[in-house]
Amino acid sequence: LAARSDLEVISIDPARRKDPAARRTLLNAADAVILCLPDDAAREAVGFITSNRVRVIDASTAHRTAPGWTYGFPEMAEGQREAIAASQRVANPGCYPTGFIALVRPLVGTGPLPADWPVTVNAVSGYTGGGRNMITEFEDKSAPSYTTVPYRIYGLNMGHKHVPEMQSHARLAHAPLFAPSVGRYAQGMIVEVPLQLKALPATPTLKAVHEALVKAYAGQPFVQVASLEEAAALKTLDPEGLNGTNRMKLYVFGSDKLGQARLVALLDNLGKGASGAAVQNLNLMLGLAETAGLA
Repeated sequence: LAARSDLEVISIDPARRKDPAARRTLLNAADAVILCLPDDAAREAVGFITSNRVRVIDASTAHRTAPGWTYGFPEMAEGQREAIAASQRVANPGCYPTGFIALVRPLVGTGPLPADWPVTVNAVSGYTGGGRNMITEFEDKSAPSYTTVPYRIYGLNMGHKHVPEMQSHARLAHAPLFAPSVGRYAQGMIVEVPLQLKALPATPTLKAVHEALVKAYAGQPFVQVASLEEAAALKTLDPEGLNGTNRMKLYVFGSDKLGQARLVALLDNLGKGASGAAVQNLNLMLGLAETAGLA
């Protein structure tokens, strides 16, 4: 927002950031509030807001499946953009769910993927996706937790906090099996959904899957679907490929002969996966150009 002349950013005095009275005053003085807080602190902050004029975007996990909150993924479905524009309370999506939902939702129900299909999602993110503690682990050599590990998996108990929103907004009957990982690089991510096409009831082709995605995101300013020809020509994919943007690119890799596909979303976990999405939602809620500050 720093380069924007159409918005004024107000901030609390750092010395009073834990003062409930000061927080309450500032929260009620704004036209719009973006919360970048842990879940419990985000719920507390929302409770401080008594003005019906204040519109809220919550970047935490706290309200992503909560009643009364609009899910802040404008490209997710027809009418979602309008719902965000009209809402007082918008929950910014998680970075992994953004990629997963973008790949899966257009295929569920009327598409080639049954809602009760056992879906798996594998993903790797830069370490900034893990928040302040993980950033310290990878960047602060003086910290006791500092690590030089190049790559690691986590969420091994299958209880990752992103799973409920993945299931809910992808319209799945069961929770997907989520296998997240983190690499020794700051930002950028790849989210992958492997599918055994030959096992699906409709035995879809790569073309059928690709057409469902193209139809879902036609004309969207920030979500692009690579052609099957472009995908087939690639030998690898760099998770940092869209860093510094609010863009997301979807790919359909695979083999019709083998009846297998790898659906992949490429995005910046700090862009379309976080602050870029928040600014996009803010623009919609304030009636500004959706792409303002994001070109």
